[in-house]
Amino acid sequence: MTRLAVLRDEIHACRRCPRLVEHRESVAIEKRRAYRDQTYWGRPVAGFGDGRAPLIVVGLAPGAHGANRTGRVFTGDRSGDFLYAALHRAGLANQAESRGPGDGLTLRGVYVLCPVRCAPPDNAPLAEEIATCSDFFDRELALLPRRRRFLALGALAFSAVLDHLARRGVALPTPRPKFGHGVAVSCGPYRLHGSYHVSQQNTQTGRLTAAMFDEVLRAALEAPG
Repeated sequence: MTRLAVLRDEIHACRRCPRLVEHRESVAIEKRRAYRDQTYWGRPVAGFGDGRAPLIVVGLAPGAHGANRTGRVFTGDRSGDFLYAALHRAGLANQAESRGPGDGLTLRGVYVLCPVRCAPPDNAPLAEEIATCSDFFDRELALLPRRRRFLALGALAFSAVLDHLARRGVALPTPRPKFGHGVAVSCGPYRLHGSYHVSQQNTQTGRLTAAMFDEVLRAALEAPG
């Protein structure tokens, strides 16, 4: 078993944050009507993708009826539909859909993960929950030896990447970079790009279009490093 697989098992077994444990398990019992016949994962969700990827896509947390149901990050909801379709257009995924483990999806050159591993109430993790989960975030990223570029989906992900780099002793620009769609900054040997989150709230309102995301993704792929 690889070190990454061992870490994933540890992540899946975590019960450190009582509020998140209660929420993720309650959702898995109550379910959404459309999925009432399915067995929900109801546990923390590890990252997914190519372990030798240079590009890391960072989200926020598992969706209550997406990854918390399927067990794969950004899978089973509209956010995942948008993200994996974009990765497929860019040649980073072998198919445009991510339905769940066993569907044949593979990623090339990209790895996807979240700084918070459990579905939080109202999609809003607390600061102490983010801090508690940062150990898993740091350790998983450390096992991706070719990581050089990050694409952060939203302000929380952008901040989480900066905090991760600072914990690893990477000198950050002064003043500390601020999130914005299309923002790109260099932090030592790393390059951090920002995009609006691929949430349904953003994509259905037109705040984030497929063309906008493709442009940011292309910039991240073409960045030096």
